[in-house]
Amino acid sequence: MAERSGERRAREGEERKIDWRKWKQGKKEEKKKWKEIKLLRKLEKKRMQELVEKQKEEAKPEEDKGRHYTVSVALPGSILNNAQSPELRTYLAGQIARACTIFCVDEIVVFDEQGEDPKTVEGEFEGIKKRGHACVQLARILQYLECPQYLRKSFFPKHQDLQFADSRTWKGTVVSSHKPRTVSGLYWGYSVRLASCLSAVFAECPFKEGYDLSIGTSERGISVDQAPLPPFSHALIVFGGLQGLEAGVDADPNLEVSDPSTVFDLYLNTCPGQGSRTIRTEEAILISLSALRPRIDEKSKEKQQQLNKRHQPDVTN
Repeated sequence: MAERSGERRAREGEERKIDWRKWKQGKKEEKKKWKEIKLLRKLEKKRMQELVEKQKEEAKPEEDKGRHYTVSVALPGSILNNAQSPELRTYLAGQIARACTIFCVDEIVVFDEQGEDPKTVEGEFEGIKKRGHACVQLARILQYLECPQYLRKSFFPKHQDLQFADSRTWKGTVVSSHKPRTVSGLYWGYSVRLASCLSAVFAECPFKEGYDLSIGTSERGISVDQAPLPPFSHALIVFGGLQGLEAGVDADPNLEVSDPSTVFDLYLNTCPGQGSRTIRTEEAILISLSALRPRIDEKSKEKQQQLNKRHQPDVTN
């Protein structure tokens, strides 16, 4: 009897050992399963948070990084007559191109203040002293400097007007000319056009709605510090030549005015209290754009806000 009861206790002990191992193994598997469930819940929570954040970002109004206004500069080609050699004429044109690039000018208009009719920059250059040809030379050099270096040989055959234009190596991708400005707010470069006279600068404006802000620059104008700029989309800043804007107004058959200030929305002295009796046009461009740039940025934004409000749907309760 004692032996039987000892064997039974031994069997029970073995069974308890086996049960204990099974219980322990079950606990491990259960713990592992809970860890997996917790991890899956954590991952799901993170995924939902990311989804909510993404939906919030998509719901935000897209930031408009583009620049929707333009600034044009108009000047007479006769300013080249102030340079005594082809090298200096090229250097003068380069200064103008550089100034306009620094201030992100979109268009340069070269007009003939003597009333000639230059319509193209093609053909042979016959001398800087002949009326109209200074405009052609200035326009040609400005176009050449704006053109990417790797395209210059294709667009500009050898010409004596360009013999002193030093080139730089630029790389880029061909895109629509207005896309970098309107989409990304990047400066792409300027366009160049010729105008036969001062009035043609306005009449042949490439923008459908025309220039909604025109500024004439003269030492006889009112101080730039006292003149408020209105909101605008397309601004035009006009500079005179050696004889000032008066010469261009007098020679223009389409302008029956004696006071050049009546031609413009604003007639400004952008360098009041100047120490020099005269300011060269290439200097006036830098001075004027420096003085006007903060106001141009401010007023163009106001104009864009006005346009945005105008195009918003009218929601009434």
